[in-house]
Amino acid sequence: MGAVTPNGAAIRAIREARGISLRTFARLVQRDPSYCSRVEAGTRGAGDQTLHRFAKALAVPIEAITKE
Repeated sequence: MGAVTPNGAAIRAIREARGISLRTFARLVQRDPSYCSRVEAGTRGAGDQTLHRFAKALAVPIEAITKE
């Protein structure tokens, strides 16, 4: 697998579809809300561990929130 980057639009869409606020999501993934917002906006990357936390919090496979 090549370099994996977050798909911010997918993260935001899934989070909103599940009715999870940005603050709640940030608490679930143990990150600052502004960091999560920047990842969703595509202006910030995220490491493997953080992406796995995002996927777990959203109850989706990691492939649903990443792009190569």
